[in-house]
Amino acid sequence: MSMFNDPFDAERSLKTGCVCGQHRSAAEHEQATRALRCDPAESEEKRYEGVVASAVMRAMFPQDVARRAFLKSVGASTALAALSQFFPIKTATEAFAAAGTPEKKDLKVGFIPITCATPIIMAAPLGFYSKHGLNVEVVKTAGWAVIRDKTINKEYDAAHMLAPMPIAISLGLGANAIPFAVPAIENINGQGIVLATKHKDKRDPKDWKGMKFAIPFDYSMHNYLLRYYLAEHGIDPDTDVQLRSVPPPEMVANLRADNIDGFLAPDNICQRAIYDGVGFMHLLSKEIWDGHPCCSFSASREFITSAPNSFAALTRAIVDATAYASKAENRKQIAEAIAPANYINAPVTVLEQVLTGTYADGLGGVKTDPKRVDFDPFPWQSFAVWMLTQMKRWGQIKGDVDYKAVAEQVYLATDTRKLMIEMGLSPPATSYKSFAVMGKKFDPEKPGDYLASFKIKKGA
Repeated sequence: MSMFNDPFDAERSLKTGCVCGQHRSAAEHEQATRALRCDPAESEEKRYEGVVASAVMRAMFPQDVARRAFLKSVGASTALAALSQFFPIKTATEAFAAAGTPEKKDLKVGFIPITCATPIIMAAPLGFYSKHGLNVEVVKTAGWAVIRDKTINKEYDAAHMLAPMPIAISLGLGANAIPFAVPAIENINGQGIVLATKHKDKRDPKDWKGMKFAIPFDYSMHNYLLRYYLAEHGIDPDTDVQLRSVPPPEMVANLRADNIDGFLAPDNICQRAIYDGVGFMHLLSKEIWDGHPCCSFSASREFITSAPNSFAALTRAIVDATAYASKAENRKQIAEAIAPANYINAPVTVLEQVLTGTYADGLGGVKTDPKRVDFDPFPWQSFAVWMLTQMKRWGQIKGDVDYKAVAEQVYLATDTRKLMIEMGLSPPATSYKSFAVMGKKFDPEKPGDYLASFKIKKGA
């Protein structure tokens, strides 16, 4: 992913740079400050001018080679003066800035202290919110029900939510229906199944009957992936095992106390259990579905319509942070930024093992998988359709469901695509794609056939 850079620097590519836009690379950014902070853009006016100028230069010179040759021949000042004669950059900048001024700059965004929330959390200490003209307080929150309630009650302007939660809230599952939307996915992959150390000889799920497992929330990818995995091995998740909703920060303590036999949880929770010597990694969630979504950045439709510019700025900040997190060379810096007590409150070593993908497995081995967790903000509507099939499979949705209508109402692929293009990124041209879960192909055009193909499901 590429962010905007100085379009009038002949030595700078428009496709690289640091988080703040003031350095030529992440390495130069890191060298400039040991506090993981750097000076923001000179002013919002300069930031808007940079966006407008970058758009003009990209349109005139799609290839960096041609742009650099032009700038080296005439110089940056002459180039800007020449462009200004043909395109009103100053007027366009003023119009762009006026149109995009946030209605509300002081915002609260709730999060659960897990690595799935990395873009939302890191955007505070690494300056992404301020870069986009916002003063955001990221608020550490105890559990998913609390996140939901505080966002619904407007204590939070937006929040880190499990990817299925905005769908459930919009459908009124378990409460009154309130329209919510997902402009960005927080992370893909990034979960695992951990078993208590005493179960090292029970690697075959067929031996798990009678065991107790923790999941973070009923409306979660963790729940659906664990149920899918169990069912594919002939275990009925509603009758053969017990599934309990446990807030992620409490899972390791429950495993240590022998209240549960294992869990499917965010990777930092998995790695903490291994770090503390109470569990081992049975498998990564990407082994069930490589590229699955986990968490989302979500907001109510009311907030989106009442403060559209604030919402757009928030989304830009999250997408910007996600682009930065997607680069492997930034992961150790990010681990240090999100480790403090007011954020994830975990040893940097634990977070580095999650974010870099080189980790202890709890069985005496060290494994490497750079895609253990990854970051891609695009809210594929096919993700939402898959979640709806699992909600229906396990009895959370009764009656018929218009899969595409719900997916397109909640997952804002079209809006996010437009925003990403404006930011100089390259989003997918379509909003739906097929994928495989444990080798079984999912076609978003045929959700009914997919659902009917399962032998184990609620009420079957």
